Amino acid sequence: QVQLVESGGGLVQPGGSLRLSCGPSGSGFSISSISVMGWYRQAPGKQRELVARIISSSTTNYADSVKGRFTISRDKAKNTVYLQMNSLKPEDTAVYYCTAEGTGIWGQGTQVTVSS
Repeated sequence: QVQLVESGGGLVQPGGSLRLSCGPSGSGFSISSISVMGWYRQAPGKQRELVARIISSSTTNYADSVKGRFTISRDKAKNTVYLQMNSLKPEDTAVYYCTAEGTGIWGQGTQVTVSS
């Protein structure tokens, strides 16, 4: 069964940056074949929320809370979706998940902690 694998999370100080990556766990699955890829996050005690999604290769949507700070992109050659996160704030602390929208395929999540 295909799964997605996220990486790049960690501990960062407020104002810092991280880049998350998401790719398939095995071969034979092309992210470029998925029309919509999304990044979600879930903070303790809160519901999972949409952070950003990319439709095809160029159309993007962002949650209001991350607009201007986060950028989603996909690299077809590397079969990877990225989430560049700049100007991080403590309220960005959460587990971040990647999903192939509409397929039910999710990653296991990667922890992002923003703290001084």
